[in-house]
Amino acid sequence: MQLYHYFTIIIILAAAFGYFNKRFMKLPRTIGVMIIALLTSLVIVLAASYFPDLFIQTKNMILSIDFYTILMEVMLSFLLFAGSIHIKLNDIKSERAPIIAFSTIGVLISTAIVGVLMYWLLQAFGLHVPFISCLLFGALISPTDPIAVLGILKSANIPKSLETKISGESLFNDGVAVVIFVAIFEISQVGFANMGFFDIAILFLKEAGGGILLGTLLGSLGTYVLKTIDDYSVEVMITLAMVMGGYWLASWLHISGPLAMVVAGIFIGNRGRAVGMSSITEEYIDKFWEIIDEILNAVLFLLIGLELLVINFENIYILIGIIAIFIVLLARFISVGIPFLLLKKRVKFEENSFPILVWGGLRGGISVALALALPRETSGDMFVAITYIIVLFSIIVQGLTIGNLAKRMTRKSAKKAQ
Repeated sequence: MQLYHYFTIIIILAAAFGYFNKRFMKLPRTIGVMIIALLTSLVIVLAASYFPDLFIQTKNMILSIDFYTILMEVMLSFLLFAGSIHIKLNDIKSERAPIIAFSTIGVLISTAIVGVLMYWLLQAFGLHVPFISCLLFGALISPTDPIAVLGILKSANIPKSLETKISGESLFNDGVAVVIFVAIFEISQVGFANMGFFDIAILFLKEAGGGILLGTLLGSLGTYVLKTIDDYSVEVMITLAMVMGGYWLASWLHISGPLAMVVAGIFIGNRGRAVGMSSITEEYIDKFWEIIDEILNAVLFLLIGLELLVINFENIYILIGIIAIFIVLLARFISVGIPFLLLKKRVKFEENSFPILVWGGLRGGISVALALALPRETSGDMFVAITYIIVLFSIIVQGLTIGNLAKRMTRKSAKKAQ
């Protein structure tokens, strides 16, 4: 019952903060909820000496919530399916080269750059952290989060092809980054000497390939079942069962659940929509997953804001975190720049798209959740604090300025075209 009470409090706060943001602050929905949650956390911290019971009870509530489990094992499946069900397959096909390059090569490059530079930075501060732990940090901070930025970019009237590149990259690199993180984590457990290149390749193939195959099977089965009936309430439940059962099956098989959900969502949103849904069913399924997406995003960004109460911020962690912001931005610049240059001759990139791609690479809840999964004995607390600082900067600073940057770039391109 206590867990239900905590969940009730979180939903009430998410609704109240969402209302306050819409009524008064008028910021992008998820960013506004997170900023209000942050300010609430700061008020609770400042009032701790006057209302110690409130501080202790709120902190205990946050500590009792397993952020990693809630996001990675519950919410992520719904969020990725809800995001991918609206992706048009033809758009993905036309932009497949940059999407694949950014979400695979880009993530690997970013992981390596962040890992190496963080290792040097920590050594400079006299912190002797194993290189493998820095690579783990590189993997968890590399995936970008489309949630906070796509709505802003749509209002900036960016070209549809650029929007597809950003959303496609973000959906797929979540799954790829989790696969890389799991692989590096397993290497850290057994040691480089006990795991050869072939073992690592097999692990990648099993996680990523298995996830894509499962997603295809789920999408095919779901489409067949949807095609055999015409009852929107049952069909909505079928998509819900696909997500919950499919993600559980992926976890049991030790393959990538995130990639399975993305592929299944694209399959249902295209093939399933074309042959298995009436217009009424299509409307109800779209509305259902839009509402799920909105509720879970509000809860996710609320929890990110409230996590401020339980993270250990030592002065040295704050300083390293500020420097790490620039390391992550540099890694984003290079990891986008290399595929951008390699593909530029055979793929059409919109004019002035490069700065939007770089600055629009926001970090979000997945990075925080993966950081919380790091073992405490290998500098986990430090990496959680650093990750949190980077995520806050990314969502607040980049999230609130990307719209103006995109509008400025779009106007500049329009003027040149005249």
